[in-house]
Amino acid sequence: MSQSLSLFDIAGRSMSALLVRMNTTASNLANAGSVSATREGAFRALKPVFQTLYEGATGKATVGVAGVVTAALEPGRRHEPGHPLADAEGYVHVAAVDPNAELVELVETARQYQNNIEVLETGKSLALETLRLGR
Repeated sequence: MSQSLSLFDIAGRSMSALLVRMNTTASNLANAGSVSATREGAFRALKPVFQTLYEGATGKATVGVAGVVTAALEPGRRHEPGHPLADAEGYVHVAAVDPNAELVELVETARQYQNNIEVLETGKSLALETLRLGR
């Protein structure tokens, strides 16, 4: 990072990371309840991995996305002998997604995103007021 991070840079990067979090959560919710013929083929929840990025000279920090990983939850099994994907014992493998936890994640992410919007609006208002004082 060659230039000093501004309030707008920090909030913007945070919002970018929150969009990744929101997209993975939406993907998890879309796949909740999906079934597969095999345990390996069943959907597993996606989770973003964040990292702190420091600016050397000032010590300012922001966030970045290091990657997206699958959660450690194991898919469940449900006995549905008439299902076309059922195995020889009549079981299908259900996606490893907790819809309730994903909804909480989505609400929390939306609130954090809204907080960043408020930070940007406050920063903009302060910058404009500073310009008005200089007249």
